[in-house]
Amino acid sequence: MSEKKIKNVFIEGAISPEKIATSIAHHQVKTNIGAHDIFLGQVRADNIDGKTVKAIEYSAYEEMANQEFYNIREATFDKFDITCMHIYHSKGIVKTGEICLFVFTSSAHRKNAMDACRFVVEEIKAKVPVFGKEIFEDDTHQWKVNT
Repeated sequence: MSEKKIKNVFIEGAISPEKIATSIAHHQVKTNIGAHDIFLGQVRADNIDGKTVKAIEYSAYEEMANQEFYNIREATFDKFDITCMHIYHSKGIVKTGEICLFVFTSSAHRKNAMDACRFVVEEIKAKVPVFGKEIFEDDTHQWKVNT
């Protein structure tokens, strides 16, 4: 049995609208798909202690993170009847209003696509070693605490 290749899910900087649109467009030829669900994580301009976030700088233990993304992917295919799934996560600086996480699940029916997408996002937040440093408008920064 051959070992599956672990994909690098990281994209430098923000995930562009063109990347998202192209990913969706490539699935038009897959006529066994009846539903897609998409999660887009966007950087918020949070106000923390009177300071406004202008960007988040993402870093990760990439080898470990990619292994965990792979584990989540495999668990998702085992748990849900989906046709395909894509995960992209930013690294580096992403400004407020820009996309930092793109999860895209597809299946024959909407419930599987929707349930799988939610599962993937929650697993990423709980398990993947990706770290965000919030950069404020005054150029000070602090490590982001996920909620």
